[in-house]
Amino acid sequence: MLITPFDPWKSKLCTCPEKLTLNPYTGCSHRCVYCYVSSYVPNFFHCRPKKNLIPRLAKEAAKLDGELISIANSSDPYPYIEETLGLTKACLQLLSKHNCKLQLITKSTLVTRDISILKKTPSMVSISITTEDDKIAKHLEPSAPPPSERLKALKKLVQNGIPVSVRIDPIIPLLNNTPKRLIKKLASIGVPHITCSTYKAKYDNWKRFTQAFPTTAKLLRPLYFEKGDRIGRNFYLPKEMRQEIVTKVRKLAENEGIKFSSCRENLPQLNSATCDGSWLI
Repeated sequence: MLITPFDPWKSKLCTCPEKLTLNPYTGCSHRCVYCYVSSYVPNFFHCRPKKNLIPRLAKEAAKLDGELISIANSSDPYPYIEETLGLTKACLQLLSKHNCKLQLITKSTLVTRDISILKKTPSMVSISITTEDDKIAKHLEPSAPPPSERLKALKKLVQNGIPVSVRIDPIIPLLNNTPKRLIKKLASIGVPHITCSTYKAKYDNWKRFTQAFPTTAKLLRPLYFEKGDRIGRNFYLPKEMRQEIVTKVRKLAENEGIKFSSCRENLPQLNSATCDGSWLI
């Protein structure tokens, strides 16, 4: 199946509403050092399209009627090969014919190419911006479009009436945990909702992180692996520190009149809106 339930394991940490999910591609070309999906999808940074994607999706979409489809949760729907292949665009065109509500989650500016489809379909776009600093982002998300370009894409979406949300995710102490300037920029664009989440270390992404930021990793190691919490296969910061970080971001958002949510932090009491931004549709 291409279209599957989101979070079928019903994690207690997940506060997303019930929805379906679709990943047109396996893997992702952005090569983010903190990526968690690389721990369970082989050869993850080699992005490839799903086999017979459009014919298979056509059969599955025929059974849908108005469901919320989240695209994509295990890979970016706009990898670089999408500009040539246009598979995500074809998926949007197909799903829009079946009265589906569409949620796009991306770091790519290519989403603006599909504004004409999104304007005619109940939809929203969530763009991840970890930092407003292009230099830090180049090391953190080496093959993703720079944050400055993502901000321009956000502005274009807002100007065209497309509901938007921004994920400041992950927040990493000593690196990007003071997003005041970023949030002010988002407010000036007209972004109505922010979701934030702290970095959850896994063995593979921690290895990449230590290679990219060796000094920061040395300082953070005891916080994650000695003083922090282990939840499943993830190493979290100590809860008190996570709560302090998330609360600070919430206050910054509230000061700018922006709705706020946290993601998988076990801090639902801090949320002022549904975490995934789908309420904007």
